[in-house]
Amino acid sequence: MPTAPAPMVEIVRGPLAESRHTGHAVICDASGIVEAWGDPQALILPRSSAKMIQALPLVASGAADAQGLTDEQLALACASHEGAPVHVAAVEAWLADLGLGDDDLRCGTEPSRDKALRFEMIRDGRTPCQVHNNCSGKHAGFLTLARHLKTGPEYVDPVHPVQKAVREVFEEVTGATSPGFGIDGCSAPNFATTMQGMARAMAWFATAGQREDALSRAAARLVDAMRAHPLLVAGEGRACTQLMRAAREPVAIKTGAEGYFVAILPERGQGVALKIVDGATRASECAFAAILAGMGVLDPAAPEVKRFLNPPITNRAGHVVGEIAAVI
Repeated sequence: MPTAPAPMVEIVRGPLAESRHTGHAVICDASGIVEAWGDPQALILPRSSAKMIQALPLVASGAADAQGLTDEQLALACASHEGAPVHVAAVEAWLADLGLGDDDLRCGTEPSRDKALRFEMIRDGRTPCQVHNNCSGKHAGFLTLARHLKTGPEYVDPVHPVQKAVREVFEEVTGATSPGFGIDGCSAPNFATTMQGMARAMAWFATAGQREDALSRAAARLVDAMRAHPLLVAGEGRACTQLMRAAREPVAIKTGAEGYFVAILPERGQGVALKIVDGATRASECAFAAILAGMGVLDPAAPEVKRFLNPPITNRAGHVVGEIAAVI
């Protein structure tokens, strides 16, 4: 029988916990599950937390080296970025190096999530482009792989060689055949697996530096790129960027839509996966920070950690009237 989701986060106001969020979380190492909350076999869509996996064929195939990609570009291939000027400029330069442009992307347009740039574009009457999409770095990676494979332009089609390569490595690192996929917000297939499958995959990434096969070398390069360039992976103020910067040990952190988070811990050889059942970001950030703090990866007293671990609730007068608190 499936195990029920575990209580993870409470929204406290005065004497009451007026809202509660439940979820699943798994910590794995190379031998299996180290610790779990909820149901390790819960079937999930990892959404953007799978971007490191989706980027594996880009590196393992030789496409990244053939194009001379930098660590910054590899970090962008794994990113859900803010669409800030630094992100937009980097993706535009990448496309230009390929002899391509915005119209070659298939991720769709999205207003920049960078408030200053978004307001500037509104004032200037400029419309968002696909490079502003938070997934445009991943898609630049897909285009680079498609060019290397000499395949057609519709690289998000599930039967396209790019996505076939992604599915192959996804099933290899999660250790199981995927039962199917959903189409992500950026139009790419997002393959389903279990909570344990994603934690296993992150543990596989964590130990990649200990192996010499092409896929493992690719994984180690992606992890190193994410750790070296946390700003490119997300953006100023974002949980992925802030928590990687604040960590007491090397860690690569990636969020996904609908309450998903993963972490790769190379020094421990461990991977972590979290899913909040109702998809709430306020809960996923809090619960994930709590898990990493409980492991000793984060200092719970550090201001940049407390921001996610135990954020206050303020009313419109600016008074603190409650808090978001982990219960795991």
